[in-house]
Amino acid sequence: MTTPKLALTDTAVGKLSADALVIGTVQGTDGLQLAPGADQVAAAHDGDLVEVLTSLGATGKADEIVKLPASGKLKAEVLVAVGLGKPGDDGVTAEAVRRASGAAARALAGVEHAATTLSASDLSAAVQGTVMGAYSYTAYKSSENGNGPVAAVDFAVPDAKADASAHALKGAAAIGEAVNTARDLINTPPNDLYPASFAERATELAKAAGLEVEVLDENALRKQGFGGILGVGMGSTRPPRLVRIKHKGPKDAKKVALVGKGVTFDTGGISLKPGAGMDNMTSDMSGAAGVVATMVLAAKLNYPLEITATVPMAENMPSGSAYRPGDVLKMYGGKTVEVLNTDAEGRLILVDAITRACEENPDYLVETSTLTGAQVVALGNRTPGVMGSEEFRDRVAKLSQGVGEGAWPMPLPEELRTDLDSKLADLANVTNHRWGGMLAAGHFIKEFVAEGVQWAHIDVAGPAYNTNSPWGYTPKGGTGVPVRTLAAVLADIADHG
Repeated sequence: MTTPKLALTDTAVGKLSADALVIGTVQGTDGLQLAPGADQVAAAHDGDLVEVLTSLGATGKADEIVKLPASGKLKAEVLVAVGLGKPGDDGVTAEAVRRASGAAARALAGVEHAATTLSASDLSAAVQGTVMGAYSYTAYKSSENGNGPVAAVDFAVPDAKADASAHALKGAAAIGEAVNTARDLINTPPNDLYPASFAERATELAKAAGLEVEVLDENALRKQGFGGILGVGMGSTRPPRLVRIKHKGPKDAKKVALVGKGVTFDTGGISLKPGAGMDNMTSDMSGAAGVVATMVLAAKLNYPLEITATVPMAENMPSGSAYRPGDVLKMYGGKTVEVLNTDAEGRLILVDAITRACEENPDYLVETSTLTGAQVVALGNRTPGVMGSEEFRDRVAKLSQGVGEGAWPMPLPEELRTDLDSKLADLANVTNHRWGGMLAAGHFIKEFVAEGVQWAHIDVAGPAYNTNSPWGYTPKGGTGVPVRTLAAVLADIADHG
């Protein structure tokens, strides 16, 4: 992960020396318009800038990039006009700025020094979008062919020495870097990222941030009765792990538990997945990656909370030692589960972790996972589904929408719970039908959340991994969703309890 060098500048935009200068355009009611901050650029440019851009095909639609040589009194070499789309009732939104900054950062690959006026609309969004948009994963490439990420970006602000601007830059950059940390973990191929190596990388990241870490290997898991994690990991020659990371807050701080699914590769086990697209299951540990990255962020920003992450890691493989449909597993805490489908493995490792996390009496518990294909069917590839305690669920969804990850609150219809009843055990891991699969998974998880704990389950099966072309600040591959949601939830609890 390479982050551009970020700086604030209050130099007049027309006098900025840079290889490229980014300006925003919007879809106005009467055609193309310039976004805030671009007026000085227009004044210093030879000719009518709007007319020139229009002649080049610019419309201002989201993600649109139009490049042209700078002219007139501008010191920049190239102008990069990026579309922000149609403004809302209150003008350009933070998400539009975030997305446009990401698109611009992608277009600036190979550039040494750029400056941007998008910060005139929203500095934090411009910084965050730039950091996320400049991301590329090149660990396994022999050469970047001169197209590495933009090396340095200056953000135009009224006063570069203002404390508020410096604070916004630092916070937004930290969140963007946390997203990219999660992306790096997700994009690491499963031959190199398996439970033991994932636990090692999580430990290195956590200790470097000054956090406490505990790792349970397969022997400790067996001794303490983590039947779900052990059951899912039985088919692999690479045994499971459970990682616990703690950020200590001040005395009497609110307690928050984070849990993330860490299936480092998911074949489906004996209930084998189809071969087509199975390579994307390298992303089945995205929830765990997001939680680990969020813990590092929590330490960096020093949230005044006691935060404990419980991260189960396993590889779901078919073999002679693998668990089978029809098996009954004894979960951590004593409940039993009849396994009807070994491809519904994520919930089995998660509820072991949730039960363990609840032993410390958290005020809030947030769990995230690439849990169900039903999430994609219901909400598509970009919208996470949130289930849980109704008030906290709605709070998490609203915060997610505010930071651009767009989670949507989903119900837990009572009639679906009875469909998880088992003839052999306390409950089955799936229903006997395909209806409401995301919601049924939410019910399964609810059975293991302790009484009185406000909780939310965020299903990111689609949003965590982009199999299509890049867009905005979102690359192909790991996206880092829902790190920004988790960060917003922690900040909100720190501010409001």
